[in-house]
Amino acid sequence: MSITNEKKAELIKEYGQKEGDTGSPEVQVAILTTRILNLTEHLKTHKKDFHSRRGLLIMVGQRRRLLDYLQSRSEARYLDLISRLGLRR
Repeated sequence: MSITNEKKAELIKEYGQKEGDTGSPEVQVAILTTRILNLTEHLKTHKKDFHSRRGLLIMVGQRRRLLDYLQSRSEARYLDLISRLGLRR
């Protein structure tokens, strides 16, 4: 359900603004999106895992707040990010 350190480093390198950038909204949203996709696959096979479902909903809400923040700060960065991640508004 969690992502590996290698995958996280790859996401940081791809979406970061500079080397070692782990705090930018783009990186945080990319990591959350990967975790959400992994947890969604887990919940497809374990339908009664309500504790993980609650964690999924918390992550989706956090991602939504980060995307709203990014949209209010920079519309171009927001549009670029959702197109690269394949998210819809």
